[in-house]
Amino acid sequence: SHEIMPHNNQSAQCKQPKPGYFSRQCVWCHEGICCGQRTQVHVIDGILKAQRYCDEILRPIVVSFIHDHHLMLQHDNARPHVARICTQFLEAENIPVLAWPAYSPYMLPIEHVWDALDQRIRQRVPVPANIQQLRTAIEEEWTIIPQATINNLINSM
Repeated sequence: SHEIMPHNNQSAQCKQPKPGYFSRQCVWCHEGICCGQRTQVHVIDGILKAQRYCDEILRPIVVSFIHDHHLMLQHDNARPHVARICTQFLEAENIPVLAWPAYSPYMLPIEHVWDALDQRIRQRVPVPANIQQLRTAIEEEWTIIPQATINNLINSM
């Protein structure tokens, strides 16, 4: 998951904000990638907690993607990802999860794909200035990132 915020008339920022900074004007993006495939981007408004992560990301998107492509889930140690309700759900659905060291987000290939997405959004004219424009930009740019770019980022890890 990744939080993305419109940046008042400058650019979209893809980073964790300081507490309270744009706290009401952000969205969470969820995407899944593997060599040759990707999920659609899913944008969530507001705060993402573990139950919401299970209901809106894991159940409708991750489970079928993992099973259909015979993959292992790799995600960071964000609280919603490692909450008991989510780990129990993943176990019940027979989703293998790669153990991941704490505080190592840049070892995740998706982080580099987010950087590419961020760069594409920053280059838009005009840059998204509100949540709806940001959602539209994320959805449009996600679909046009070449799969070869994603594959190269994965293979470079």
